[in-house]
Amino acid sequence: MNPTRLFVLSALAKGGAMYGHQIRRDARVDRADLWSDVRPGSLYGALHRLEDEGLVRALRTEQEGRLPARTVYEITDEGRRELAVLQAEALEEVRFPPDPVDLALATTSDMDEATLRGHLEDRVRDLTARLSRLDHLGERRWPDQTPADDLVLEHARLRLRAELDWHALVLDQLGKVGVSE
Repeated sequence: MNPTRLFVLSALAKGGAMYGHQIRRDARVDRADLWSDVRPGSLYGALHRLEDEGLVRALRTEQEGRLPARTVYEITDEGRRELAVLQAEALEEVRFPPDPVDLALATTSDMDEATLRGHLEDRVRDLTARLSRLDHLGERRWPDQTPADDLVLEHARLRLRAELDWHALVLDQLGKVGVSE
């Protein structure tokens, strides 16, 4: 399942005809980077590939003043069918990609405990900062925020809290990991 394809097709299905910059702006406004692998810079390439596949079509090219020309795209009937398939795949797929920290932890027998503890405490600080950013984001509303957006935000928070709980467990049991003293 390709999240960028899903995002572009759903943006066009929901918002109607748009040009690439509008879709990119929607990705930023919707905070797509917080809850998906969608990167705003990848949207233009995805639009061109979707057009090549007949899932979107260029309606017209517009130019205002000295601004660059912009191509306005719309989703096709085939694109709507593809969108339904991508949504179903995304809803059915459970993805927990392997975290490199697990491999690193499993291979730390030659690392001294203080160094490992330092790395893990750095990760805890990073995770805590990410959770704090999400908490602050949850306190502020963004344009067009929906109940579904609230649930996605809470999903991200819960996953970060689970990571923090796991890190606390590892730090508590660090002496049992088998690292060198």
